[in-house]
Amino acid sequence: MEKRTALIIGASRGLGLAMAEDYLDRGWHVIGTVRGQARTGLHALATRSDGRLEIETVDVTEPDQVAALRQRLGGRRIDLLFVNAGIATNIEQAIGAVPTEDFIRLMVTNALSPMRALETLESLVPPSGAIGVMSSGLGSIAENDSGSWAAYAASKAALNMLMRGFAARRAPDPRAMVVMAPGWVRTEMGGDGADLSIEESIPRVVDTLQAASGKSGLRFLDYTGRTVRW
Repeated sequence: MEKRTALIIGASRGLGLAMAEDYLDRGWHVIGTVRGQARTGLHALATRSDGRLEIETVDVTEPDQVAALRQRLGGRRIDLLFVNAGIATNIEQAIGAVPTEDFIRLMVTNALSPMRALETLESLVPPSGAIGVMSSGLGSIAENDSGSWAAYAASKAALNMLMRGFAARRAPDPRAMVVMAPGWVRTEMGGDGADLSIEESIPRVVDTLQAASGKSGLRFLDYTGRTVRW
């Protein structure tokens, strides 16, 4: 059986790095991206990957860099295309207090840029493949009972809406598409008070993505496989 390949956009640390390691452990070939030239955890992982981890440099907010990545990948087959890139800022601020430039940066990084990356790279994904983005339970409008992380939540809700449009414009598309809510995880972004360790979240994220593969259409799922209300 031909080895499957995952392309993980945003794999230098945190959830993306853990996903890269988990897919390697499952026998996949992984292409992971970093933003700059500094050495990261992904580079350390590559040294012990027996050549099964490739590192590409791309800033997902720069369309020219994403287009250059597409050119470098040529005719490669990507069985999973997953965009993990994202930022969280102004977490405690009420939405009216968030500076305009910060809100724009959140929307460009968390919503617009992942979709640009998907549209640029999706031709590498075969009909049997899967496409996904890292969203958040905070991006659910139906489940917003706290109003917390307002600007970040808005950017993830925007990402979810753009993914629904992406899927609708391609229907019927045989590829699996997943908007993933990984849970509140103890990372640099999630903070020390989060509910889950990376080890509690990411293996189940990968389990959920693999269970969704082969099932056409778009799903909003959390790390346990539960369907999240839009």
